[in-house]
Amino acid sequence: MDMETDLRNYQLSHELRGHEDDARGICVCGNAGIATSSRDKTVRYWVSHPTDKRKYELSKILPGHSSFVGPLAWIPPNEVLSEGAIVSGGMDTMVFVWNLSNGEKVHSLSGHQLQVTGVVLDDEDIVSSSVDCTLRRWRKGKVVESWEAHKFAIQAIIKLPSGELVTDTVRGLANMHGLGILSASHDGSIRLWALTGEVLMEMVGHASIVYSVDSHVSGLIVSGGEDCSAKIWKDGVCVQSIEHPGCVWDVKFLENGDIVTACSDGVVRIWTSHQERIADPVDLDSYVSKLSQYKLSRKRVGGLKLEDLPGLDTLQIPGNSDGQTKIIREGDNGVAYAWNLREQKWDKIGEVVDGPGDDIKRPVFDGIEYDYVFDVDIGDGEPIRKLPYNRSDNPYSTADTWLLKENLPLAYRQQIVEFILQNSGQGGAVLDSSFCDPYTGSNAYIPGGSSSMSVVLAKPIFKHIPKKGMLVFDVAQFEGILKKLTEFNNSLLSDSDKKNLSLSELEISRLSAVIKNLKDTSHYHTSKFADADIALLLKLLKSWPLAMIFPVIDILRMLVLHPDGVTVLLKHVEDENDTLMEMIKRVATNPPLPPNLLTGTRVVTNLFKNSHCHYWLQKHRSEILDAFSSCYSSPNKNLQLSFATMILNYAVLLIERKDHEGQSQVLSAALEIVEEENIEVDSKFRALVAIGSLMLDGLVKRIALDFDVENVAKTAKASKEAKIAEVGADIESLTK
Repeated sequence: MDMETDLRNYQLSHELRGHEDDARGICVCGNAGIATSSRDKTVRYWVSHPTDKRKYELSKILPGHSSFVGPLAWIPPNEVLSEGAIVSGGMDTMVFVWNLSNGEKVHSLSGHQLQVTGVVLDDEDIVSSSVDCTLRRWRKGKVVESWEAHKFAIQAIIKLPSGELVTDTVRGLANMHGLGILSASHDGSIRLWALTGEVLMEMVGHASIVYSVDSHVSGLIVSGGEDCSAKIWKDGVCVQSIEHPGCVWDVKFLENGDIVTACSDGVVRIWTSHQERIADPVDLDSYVSKLSQYKLSRKRVGGLKLEDLPGLDTLQIPGNSDGQTKIIREGDNGVAYAWNLREQKWDKIGEVVDGPGDDIKRPVFDGIEYDYVFDVDIGDGEPIRKLPYNRSDNPYSTADTWLLKENLPLAYRQQIVEFILQNSGQGGAVLDSSFCDPYTGSNAYIPGGSSSMSVVLAKPIFKHIPKKGMLVFDVAQFEGILKKLTEFNNSLLSDSDKKNLSLSELEISRLSAVIKNLKDTSHYHTSKFADADIALLLKLLKSWPLAMIFPVIDILRMLVLHPDGVTVLLKHVEDENDTLMEMIKRVATNPPLPPNLLTGTRVVTNLFKNSHCHYWLQKHRSEILDAFSSCYSSPNKNLQLSFATMILNYAVLLIERKDHEGQSQVLSAALEIVEEENIEVDSKFRALVAIGSLMLDGLVKRIALDFDVENVAKTAKASKEAKIAEVGADIESLTK
């Protein structure tokens, strides 16, 4: 092995193409191959090309996850698994074990409540970590241990050479051979920690979140992040930055020193510092071209995308007034032109650049000098906030960092950016102190001017978020319900084995009276129910055959909307024997029949209408969501809508109750709904409203961003359905 890998620059060696969405995870399987995971819900296994050792070819596609797949681990070949196995964890809360001999699942490990973020091998066991704050140990397909390791989402887990497991809430962890533990963080840094907890080294260079980090025995470190780069470090110094056409989700070293990166463009790439493994010139040129196109699509001039600027042909159109300015795209740059009225032509002024510097005394904030310290008034009687800024900073990054620090909605982002640009003289093209900004008409920054400005933030306006109040299913065909009950009762009467389960005439009469009460909505404020009414319904839920209880549940659905009906029901629910939870478990597991699931989810949804039920709903949140978790993928559109409505109501309740753990679970469920390919429009809309509401008013904005909600918003915004596109735009504004 070449130990001087770090002395030469890395170049592209090979691209692994096949994933249909973001490539999210990488697992180096010794010298056998490479496993990769993706948002496309698959794991793919690649093996070395038989003749060209630079290249890998696709060996197996492993579909089975119902949402995007993240962490991976490799089980080396053994007596049972002749070619080894791959362990994968997904946003669908599942851990799967795949036999590499035939591509089949060996185990489906179910138990986590939220997204699985890490999987490692511990001898013959599998240990998984999750956003639900827990670790689980699996042995031969069964969970043998579960424990809560953190109060917040666990994002990473590794096993040390000593055999100890390390977990953290940072984005990535890795062993640093013989030295300690590497961590990758949201703050854009990489740190090397001694096992005693001491920070040995900090590496700063990424412009945003660092998602992954890895090390090599040569002493090199590689990291990947949201700034579309993989960075290579030696002794704490960045020795190379490899640009990518998208976010770099994961990075790994191969044993030979080559680097594997997983990118949001769906491509997994191998990079090498060895001349004999560098890609052909045609492939290198193709990558450079793709990278250039990507950078061009992202470059901004004066707050606008470079690719959105007009081309040279726009100079054929005369100006409207003398001195009118226009910025056009010339190659990879924005160039300013002014209309010369006398000569009837556009005069080239120059390339768009930043404004001039100044040498005045700079303001100080928290002991640090800045070019500006702005006063920001957010209204509502809140104190003035201080916003420090340097002209060399990216105003968008400054705005994002400040809004997160001040716990303010990211919807303010554009307003803050425009304020920064306007009051620092950086709006649009600034060529000299007398140049007029072509977008705002204001002059460039004048040295010596005030550095303390004030902005009053207008409240952001959203089309569909946040959701206030609860949705219910309050329409019922009572005659049809009673007819179905009678039909089922006659069936029981005619069956000698089940005749004892049938209703007496008195009981049928009592059910008729209950339905009559429920139909008379104008007297809900005075009508009452007896304990015997509720007891009869609950008896039927327990005793009648599973296929016959859905009309009984439907009566219960309407009963919980009645003020007295829900009060009487709660007396039974509050007892040690919780008959309502018994009903939910029965309809969800024995086996789950669509009519029972439909009426069952609607009962729970309607319970949100009464505040006296909120404690019970919060207490049993995990059990309820688990019981009905399969509903969103049902082909039954009504069932999809019922489940999505329940999720939206839960979002409203748990925001009000400031329940962080509950909000995380509901967010995960809502994201699964919108990721489902065959979900109906209203169900998707309600799930998106839940996501937006949780991001705006809840406690899980950062988790939503970790779940790549930006891509969810982008997809929704492109929808042909107006309300889907509108709520997508609402969510997108929160991600910016």
